[in-house]
Amino acid sequence: MFAISLGDDGAELRPLEPSYAEEFLTHMNRGREYVGQHIALADVVADLDSARSFLQAYAEKAANDAGRIYGIWSEGTLVGGVLFRAMDVHQGTAEAGCWLEPSAVGRGLVTRAARTIIDWAIGERSIHRVEWMVSSKNESSIAVARRLGMTRDGVLRESYAYRGKRLDMEVWSVLAPEWKVLRAEQAS
Repeated sequence: MFAISLGDDGAELRPLEPSYAEEFLTHMNRGREYVGQHIALADVVADLDSARSFLQAYAEKAANDAGRIYGIWSEGTLVGGVLFRAMDVHQGTAEAGCWLEPSAVGRGLVTRAARTIIDWAIGERSIHRVEWMVSSKNESSIAVARRLGMTRDGVLRESYAYRGKRLDMEVWSVLAPEWKVLRAEQAS
């Protein structure tokens, strides 16, 4: 197992594999209400079997080069994650996403983790376009997209049915040439 440091605070990014199902469920139980405000992950991961099944589906996506999932650990505790919900290497596109439990909010963990996986996707997998789909009401996730230097492409009005409501979804993206310029500016 590998871990990638997310900075001086000891936070790490690691692949979130099926063997972590129990820890993943414990994490989700701590943050279920907060995570569930905007994304279905809190509803999907309801017990140990569903946690294992969810992580297994991502293991299969990884094996097929069609997605990835990574956990964010802080002080040895799983507190959130980032993922490529979908990835099409042939087309050069990927959709990134995130979640975080309340105890880890406001520390830049998601932004740092998302930068790491976008660096990998563009640099190692030659992904040309990384998308970030977010509910128009999810101000924290929109702020991450902005910090990542993404451009708001538009709004898909009432396109996402969630918990009995229809939500507007914003599409944000960054293209590989833009990302390389942003990262070079950050390095200097």
